Amino acid sequence: MNEAQLEFAAASRSAINTLIESDPVAATSLGDHRCDDRLPDRTDGAVTRLTAILDEHLARLDAVDDVDLELSEQVDLEILRARVTAVRFDMAEVQRHKWDPLMWNPSSALYLLTSRAFAPVEERWASARARLQEVPAYLADGRSTLGEMSGIHVETAIAQLSGFDAVAERLSALADEVGTPIGDEIAAAEVAVAEHVSWLREQLPVSMRDPRLGVRLYSAAVWNHLDEEIGPGAIVEAAESHLDEVTTRMREVAAEFLGTRVTEQGIVQRALDQIAQRAPVTDATVLPIVRRALARCTEFVRDHDLVTVPDLDTRIIDMPEIHRGIAVAYCDAPGPLEDTDVATYVAVAPTPDDWTTEQVDSFYREYNEVLLHELTIHEAMPGHVLQLAHARRDRHGSLVRRFGRSGVFVEGWAVYAEQMMLDAGYTANAEPDAGQAIALQHLKMQARMSLNAILDVRVHGGDIVEHEAIDLLVRRGFQEPSEAQGKWRRALLTATQLPTYFVGYLAVRSIADDLRVLHPGWSSRQVHDLVLSEGSPGPRHLRALLGL
Repeated sequence: MNEAQLEFAAASRSAINTLIESDPVAATSLGDHRCDDRLPDRTDGAVTRLTAILDEHLARLDAVDDVDLELSEQVDLEILRARVTAVRFDMAEVQRHKWDPLMWNPSSALYLLTSRAFAPVEERWASARARLQEVPAYLADGRSTLGEMSGIHVETAIAQLSGFDAVAERLSALADEVGTPIGDEIAAAEVAVAEHVSWLREQLPVSMRDPRLGVRLYSAAVWNHLDEEIGPGAIVEAAESHLDEVTTRMREVAAEFLGTRVTEQGIVQRALDQIAQRAPVTDATVLPIVRRALARCTEFVRDHDLVTVPDLDTRIIDMPEIHRGIAVAYCDAPGPLEDTDVATYVAVAPTPDDWTTEQVDSFYREYNEVLLHELTIHEAMPGHVLQLAHARRDRHGSLVRRFGRSGVFVEGWAVYAEQMMLDAGYTANAEPDAGQAIALQHLKMQARMSLNAILDVRVHGGDIVEHEAIDLLVRRGFQEPSEAQGKWRRALLTATQLPTYFVGYLAVRSIADDLRVLHPGWSSRQVHDLVLSEGSPGPRHLRALLGL
């Protein structure tokens, strides 16, 4: 190795260690367990110190002579520089730790130590016990640091913290497995959480901060978080064009499904209503349906040789209460730094206990059985579960790429996987019109993807209000009002996450198309395996790695 390579290797290890140590919970999720016994320090003093250290890392990375690096190292340098810059931006500019109480929820930190047997139970209990001991002080720090809060974030934090009792039960079971007395840590943590929830309830009436980031901050957040050299204006322009194309195609497929003329009024909604009526779902059947869909999808991918399917232990589970309130489902895969072979979970949220029958019926019209197949493709096979398994296959590959995975690529691949399966002829069942049924649901998801991007930009740019957003999602996306309401909340809660689907899909599709042009004799599996061969880098970085 030359001097530049040695310096980059040392600089990258140092920067990653700082990022790991500054967020022990994220580290546990990534599969680095050196800080499993700690909670993050997000007090003002700690954030100021971290920002200064990140400036030093950026200066050191900028000083690396990238001309003397190999191409893969040059890409890694860009990925790491972008990641350090994004974390610094979040800490110094967005400052969620000062206004978002979701940043101060210790539940995930403890849940992660119980959800997988990545280490002997004695080690995991020791780490959990240490984190439990920090909970009272951690929440007290949160109350001291949080200023004027966003009401919707306070509401969501209260709801998620209601699931802490379930986490405490898991910790008690862990202690029982070790055969160690539980001690006072769990009881003290439960009391601290209850006190914190009471405080949040008191603050809710006066939590008036606007959760929207505003044009300047949001534009910078898009640049830092998406890392795709695209701005909000260009995202909206492309998404609106794609939405128009999808809408036209939806009318055509709906007409085929109903056996009527494309010019008839309301044909898309009529077709969607008919599909939902024929494919009912309940809280009792939703998980079994997703399990059957996973088996059908996996068999289809193998039979059609679409992409290599690694050996996987995938389990469909109820979404933990501490994670509900943002998405209906998510893939919880082992982290890219995890060395132990452990299970992958696909978590699905049932409807809340306090929902009315009308709300439940509306939810399952949206998430009918056909759409659940589309969701399973996205979250599991050949979407997130498969892609993240491919990313973990080379456990001794680039540390930077394993640490710095891109949400744009991860979500982009999952949306691309939906299109891949439809193009190959996947159907949810053997009904004569099953092809049109899933095609229409797929197009609805394409419309949702486009609207996700449009909504996020317009919400945080401040040029759309709630009733206008709900109308847009219902009218152009054919969404149930409850689904539209949930998406409005999600846009307010998770700035810049919703556009990752659209931006990533266009980028991954473009990469796959270019590979087919360069290698006209290749099979689908060869193309897709190459797309997945470099882990989960941002699409622009993947292009550089593949020489595109």
